[in-house]
Amino acid sequence: MHNLKIAMKKFLIILVALFAFCQMGEAQAKVAQAKAMLTLNFIRYVGWPDAARQGDFVIGVIKNKEVAQQLATQSAGKKFGFQDIVVKEFKNADEVTNCQVIYVSNLVNFNKYASQIIDKAGKALIITEQEGATNSGSMINFVVRNERLMFELHKNNAGLAGVHFSTKLENMTAAINL
Repeated sequence: MHNLKIAMKKFLIILVALFAFCQMGEAQAKVAQAKAMLTLNFIRYVGWPDAARQGDFVIGVIKNKEVAQQLATQSAGKKFGFQDIVVKEFKNADEVTNCQVIYVSNLVNFNKYASQIIDKAGKALIITEQEGATNSGSMINFVVRNERLMFELHKNNAGLAGVHFSTKLENMTAAINL
């Protein structure tokens, strides 16, 4: 009887842990969905250099399969102007090729690889998920503050890449507008 009680307690603990893990997974999926939606909306409020208007409109994602999948799903069959939206996944900074947007996961130490990503990305809008990333060249940075997903802009970094934010995007900024 004692062993049965212990087994039941272990089963309940595992069940509660499994439920919590599932809840956490759902929350991460919602955050990825929101980040993808915002990323696709950001591109509408950016002044792009002429070179960015050639060929496909490519959004590269470094080390964030969930955001890449959400971007692909949300942009399926859509165009940005006359350009087809294409989502490319990169496993690391070495794989980055020329894109209009580079989305860098918080699994990548952007501060460490910023110069490599910026060099490989060309004149791309760089979106990150790491506190302080705007200090290393990020132009839009997702942050979580008070359990809310927010973003910050860095106009000077964007200007260096020939990208300009519209006043509408600047007014939507939910965090720090540098």
